[in-house]
Amino acid sequence: MREKLTLPLAAVAGSLLVPALVIALFGTSEKDSHAIYVFHFVVVIFTTALACAAAVWLTTIGARRGDARAVLVGAAFSAMAALLFIHGLATPDIILAEQPGDQTPLLAFAGGATLPVGGAILSLAAWPTFLRAESVPTLLRLQALVTVAIVALGVVGMTDENLLPSEPEAGSPIAIALFVFGVTLLGAVAWRALRTFILTRRAADLLVVCGMCLLIVSLGASMSFEPWSIGWWSGHALELAGIAMVGIPVAADLFRGNQSRPLAGDLSGMELVSQEQSYLGAHIGALMLALAEKDESTEGHTRRVADLAVRVGEELGVPPHRLRALAIGGLLHDIGKLQVPDQTLKKPGPLTDQEYAVVKRHPEWGDQLARELGMPARVRRLIRHHHERLDGNGYPDGHVSQQIDLDVRILTACDVYDALISKRVYRDAWSPSQALRTLRAEEGTAFDGRCVAALERVVNGEAAERARTRVPVSHRSRGLVHRPS
Repeated sequence: MREKLTLPLAAVAGSLLVPALVIALFGTSEKDSHAIYVFHFVVVIFTTALACAAAVWLTTIGARRGDARAVLVGAAFSAMAALLFIHGLATPDIILAEQPGDQTPLLAFAGGATLPVGGAILSLAAWPTFLRAESVPTLLRLQALVTVAIVALGVVGMTDENLLPSEPEAGSPIAIALFVFGVTLLGAVAWRALRTFILTRRAADLLVVCGMCLLIVSLGASMSFEPWSIGWWSGHALELAGIAMVGIPVAADLFRGNQSRPLAGDLSGMELVSQEQSYLGAHIGALMLALAEKDESTEGHTRRVADLAVRVGEELGVPPHRLRALAIGGLLHDIGKLQVPDQTLKKPGPLTDQEYAVVKRHPEWGDQLARELGMPARVRRLIRHHHERLDGNGYPDGHVSQQIDLDVRILTACDVYDALISKRVYRDAWSPSQALRTLRAEEGTAFDGRCVAALERVVNGEAAERARTRVPVSHRSRGLVHRPS
């Protein structure tokens, strides 16, 4: 269960650097023959079929489910499939050219535009507006418009190739500029996919990142080597591999009924918490199930606290790897209560001093369980220290401010806030404003002022959004248990 990023990041670097190095060393020799052209035609048409199948699948599923992410990816794949198809049809000595050795403008233009056009469409995921369900019709129209435009390009190129711009010479300033433009688009998508992987640690999401790296190298090969050289051919092979590595995990997510997030890169901390089985691993789901069986109110409390904590973390700019730990630590911060006797944990009233002393041991017991399960040190600190105070009067270790991480400070504020606004058998629930006033009153002694301010912004933003959409709290939180911990 140890979550190390060294090997995954090495795989990403390898998928980018190793193919590029091999192509740079062995990519200059050339081979022209009719057999090579036939092979090129077959390979490109096969790649086209894969991209087309992915486009149809993604678009159909996305339109049915109102999943704009899937439709956006489908639009990118359909554009790439159309350009690849034209690229294949323009292969010399097959359909258009009677003399071998020609690099026709249509062949060059369609091949060179494939990845930049796909990257440009995928880059629309950076705007949240395009990822909403109501954007699906707009994306479908965009997909149709781009496909028709590409078909028109193919018709123009087949009737008069001179109307198309010729391919820039390999290594020329224009080729370099096109490469930089394409890499900027593809790199932005790869970065969002990497962020998603850092949050989820799923092998499928890592495969998408590596696939995007192969597509970047493929683009570089097409702009750096002369047509029909080994380097140029290697770019085609990497393009095929990259499309498969990107498309298959995305399609697999949709096949399982999930939204596919790597290429959109918009996975939020809230979704890590709400779908912990999918994104955080079966072991986290099993622990939450055990906690629910022990005490439903505690399980409900931990979910609400984890949800608040990751939103506050995002508000404060916590990076993805720490946001993931915050989600896990939030869900499991009370896991030590599995060892608290039922008669104490579920007592319908205030605890005696002896009972309270037993409950106060739950951070230590939780840390011990997390250590036995191989949880990362950052998660264990969240579990062990979520009852520490900046002034050193917390427990179990009496840490003071400089010993308490920002992640722990976030969790502490959210934990107390949810406890205050939750109804208990011996008191009514406090209002959010009353709870926030209490936290603000103890800034600098118990709580970090930055965390309290961020929590207040999150709570007020949630209230404003709820008022705007007029969705009752009970509907929004359906499925969560709201008994106090």
